[in-house]
Amino acid sequence: MAAAPRIRSPRVAEIVASRLRDDILSGRLREGDVLPSQESLFTEFGVSPPALREAIHILEVDGLVSVRRGNMGGAVVHLPSAERTAHMISMVLQSRSSTPADVSGALMHLEPICAGMCAAREDRMAEVVPYLQAEIDRQEAQFGDTAQYVPNARRFHEALVSRCGNEPMILLIGSLELIWSAHESSVWSDEPDPMRDKTMRAALRDHHKMLDAIADGNADRAVRLAQDHLAAARRNTLAVGRDRTIEAKLISNADPR
Repeated sequence: MAAAPRIRSPRVAEIVASRLRDDILSGRLREGDVLPSQESLFTEFGVSPPALREAIHILEVDGLVSVRRGNMGGAVVHLPSAERTAHMISMVLQSRSSTPADVSGALMHLEPICAGMCAAREDRMAEVVPYLQAEIDRQEAQFGDTAQYVPNARRFHEALVSRCGNEPMILLIGSLELIWSAHESSVWSDEPDPMRDKTMRAALRDHHKMLDAIADGNADRAVRLAQDHLAAARRNTLAVGRDRTIEAKLISNADPR
């Protein structure tokens, strides 16, 4: 009879890191907070300085803290975010030589689901419609500024996903939205005349139609409109940037929203 595999006991540093991780993820420690001083943590956990330093390093690798040096130093708390998730996913995709066509192909299947979910929400007039309308208003107000049109149009799509009402989908599909947005912005920023007036107006009309379908609670129509609109947007962007691969640095360099 084969011997049962040995269960590895967690190291002291892992136990400390787990306790601090729970404090961050539960909200007891918030974004921008500084972890207690090393002296306080020594007292709280009763561990050696090397074990505490290793615990902090584990949290750094998780992306939950960053260590500042000097007199004003300390371990600063960072909450998990869609942007950090998108950056990690984009690094994995880049390592697998995935292309923007792969990402947009995934969104062609996934984003229309979010549009249908938005239309199906009973509270859509309070929790969906005003947010999408605000993005359309921004597009219209800055329509003459071609440089702003692509990022503004992408915000509509990101808002559509973020208001679908399902947190796992918001995180995962939202991460793909950020990756595609970063790629699309990089493609059109290289073009002297990125979006012709006719194409821009057609995209804006599509956004209005999608909003109307969602406001009416017509999930089937919202899905169909999203599918058609994404197909057109995909063709326009990939016609220019088809030969590129996913670049994780585009997420790192993206402007904060």
